[in-house]
Amino acid sequence: MTTPVLTLIGKPGCHLCDDAREVVAAVLADLATEHPADAIVFEEKSILDDPALHERFVEEIPVVLINGAVHNYWRIDPVRLAKALQEAQ
Repeated sequence: MTTPVLTLIGKPGCHLCDDAREVVAAVLADLATEHPADAIVFEEKSILDDPALHERFVEEIPVVLINGAVHNYWRIDPVRLAKALQEAQ
C-alpha cells in the first residue's frame, strides 16, 4: 500500500482556492475518520512562490494533484476526490 500525496496548488486571495481548500480538508477529515490508519500526505503550494508552477498553472488554479498527476482544477468535486484518493492507496 502506498501513501498518496495530495497537492493543492493555488495562491493567496483566490476565492476558488479557498473553496478547494475547504473541500480537500473535509475529504481528508472524512477519510481519516473512516480509515484512521491510512495516511494521506497533504501539501499546499502557491504559484507565487514557484515560477514553474506559475507558468504551468496560472490560468487553472486551484489545481489538485494526486501523486503528482493532475486530478482536477477550478472546482473540486468531493466525491470524485475521495474516490481517487481511496484508489491511490
